[in-house]
Amino acid sequence: MEHVSTTTLIITLIIMVVVSAYFSASETGMMTLNRYRLRHLAKQGNRGARRVEKLLKRPDQLISLVLIGNNLVNILASALATIVGIRLYGDAGVAIATGILTFVVLLFAEVLPKTFAALNPERIAFPSSLLLRPLQTIMMPLVWILNSLSRLLMRMLGIKTNVGISDAVSKEELRSIVNESRSQISRRNQDMLLSVLDLEKVTVDDIMVPRNDIVGIDINDDWKSIIRQLTHSPHGRILLYRNSLDDAIGMLRLREAYRLMTEKKEFTKENLLRAADEVYFIPEGTPLNIQLVKFQRNKKKVGIVVDEYGDIQGLVTVEDILEEIVGDFTTSMSPTLAEEVMPQSDGSVIIEGSANVRELNKAFNWTLPADGPRTVNGMLLEILEEIPQAGASLRVENYAVEILAVQENMIKQVQVRPMQPLKNSVNRH
Repeated sequence: MEHVSTTTLIITLIIMVVVSAYFSASETGMMTLNRYRLRHLAKQGNRGARRVEKLLKRPDQLISLVLIGNNLVNILASALATIVGIRLYGDAGVAIATGILTFVVLLFAEVLPKTFAALNPERIAFPSSLLLRPLQTIMMPLVWILNSLSRLLMRMLGIKTNVGISDAVSKEELRSIVNESRSQISRRNQDMLLSVLDLEKVTVDDIMVPRNDIVGIDINDDWKSIIRQLTHSPHGRILLYRNSLDDAIGMLRLREAYRLMTEKKEFTKENLLRAADEVYFIPEGTPLNIQLVKFQRNKKKVGIVVDEYGDIQGLVTVEDILEEIVGDFTTSMSPTLAEEVMPQSDGSVIIEGSANVRELNKAFNWTLPADGPRTVNGMLLEILEEIPQAGASLRVENYAVEILAVQENMIKQVQVRPMQPLKNSVNRH
């Protein structure tokens, strides 16, 4: 290169640094792209996204291509810098050129381009794919040889090379994505998405109307009593049974009963039973995500929850499951959580004993035990193992609980106050 001028070598060296910066930025931009946004843009017809998506189908080939280009450029730049250094400073120029080139490459060909690409991956990856695609075709033989040799060496070292890379995310990862998308998704929609993910953790036992609250009609009652119950029922469907709730014989739609009422000749007990639908039974412990699908497949809207002995435990509707996702409906006849709690100015909360523990945890971000009984009354009776007197107090987890009212062997009202954590989760006073 004696016939090449020093100025030309310096200009070539600068070009090499720029090319090295291009390869560094391209690698970082490609690897830091949001794969799901990339897939979305590609489906919408974005050409840059489609080119990048094709390149990323074989990330090993892409990385090999970028590393080949980057290393060739850096080695050539090192050689040119050595020549320029010797021409300008003699033997000392080798050390001077090495120091200056190392600083320049680190700053202008590594740190700056990679930082910019990490912050703006689409602005770098999409345009650079225009050049990387043809380069990949041209350098495919060299890339193939290098990849084959690297896989061979990895096998010799006992490293598996046929492990597939999946873009699928777990439910916990999806939950993190939803939680981190607050700038893109409203809080209400966030809560709905998280509730859908939580359906498999919640069972029909957690949301069912308990046995004691099920509204039904004993078909053996006198006819006037049956008509009175039908005309005053607030529900769209009502359970028919004989003598005992466990002897359920049908689920009657009130709309059908009203139709029979208009046809006075047809309005009898026998026709009422014929108009009732067959009772749909649900095993206790069924997760909500499974039950929602079963409701859809069986074209049912109401189910009766039974235990392993066939005894009725409660009633669940499609509306109950939907409320787990979107929140309470104003048409619900049962009391809402807002009607069962009264926040106090001192930070405590007065709560009805019938309030659902899991709903309290969700509403106040508490950690009351929700694995056992579903109501506050049931939870406290299980902890105390006896029916307490009004005025008794205890500590549950990190919450001080004072029992305000007890009636009919049930805790009717309590006052809960969050406290500092203790080593012992439950302390009675």
